Amino acid sequence: MPAPITSSIDHILLTRFNLPSGGAESLIRAKDGWLQQRVELFERYCLPSVCSQTNKEFHWIIYYDPDSPEWLMRWIRQHRVLGVYQPFFRSSVSREELCADIRTVVGSPRAELITTNLDNDDGLATDFIDRIQMAGRKGEKTALYIAQGLIKSEDRLYTFKDPRNAFCSVRETWESPITCWSNWHNLLGKTLPVIEIGGKPAWLQVIHGRNVSNRIRGKRVSSSSHIDRFPGLINDVRSASLHERMLERLVAQPARFVREVSRKAAKALAMRLLGKDGLSRAKLIWASWRVRSGPQL
Repeated sequence: MPAPITSSIDHILLTRFNLPSGGAESLIRAKDGWLQQRVELFERYCLPSVCSQTNKEFHWIIYYDPDSPEWLMRWIRQHRVLGVYQPFFRSSVSREELCADIRTVVGSPRAELITTNLDNDDGLATDFIDRIQMAGRKGEKTALYIAQGLIKSEDRLYTFKDPRNAFCSVRETWESPITCWSNWHNLLGKTLPVIEIGGKPAWLQVIHGRNVSNRIRGKRVSSSSHIDRFPGLINDVRSASLHERMLERLVAQPARFVREVSRKAAKALAMRLLGKDGLSRAKLIWASWRVRSGPQL
């Protein structure tokens, strides 16, 4: 359970659990079993990783659909007793509502505010909160990213550097806060100075059949050098055989590199030609095809 904040920073983790949304994610959420799997992933990765933080000085807000099924409401009530996070039920969240909810949770605001996005099927290294709070300068509105992370697909683990990843944070004062949800995670740098934090992997993305956009990326690694900082999250990772290591180095890793370069170039071109709204519509079409054809990992 997070301890009361004693520093000059109010740090808030923000999670959309099943907050209603349009676009590509709405198609994935409509599939049978999506919510049940989301609960399983949350309990397997997200919740224990937050509880394992070495720095306990933070709060956690999770948004739920007010029309969630009764079985999920019972599950939320059980979690609420534990006091790990504060649930809010909204059909949408405006910036004004988000800031009001944050004020409700923190009580009397302190000098600064940090908001961090955390998807409910992902996890954090034990020192994530600590590293974010030590980054940036007091009083400066800044976007923060810890660049290095891990990607887990079944029993395989990959290390990947993503300078504009979804585990984004915004550090600012309480004067007209915008929060980390003010733009897409990879576009915060359009309006804010960015600090890219180096060092060991600090986040874990989990690849599963109902991912909207996450995919295997990076270099395959063993779990031995990361397991202490991701306790219980990567214990089931299997070491690659000699044959698998050869295939990884000669075939799989180069193929992923080419795919990522091509994808980034195509996305940048689409953004220039279509704009943010047009790109969202293109993602919706792509997600619709994926839903019909099955998971593409």
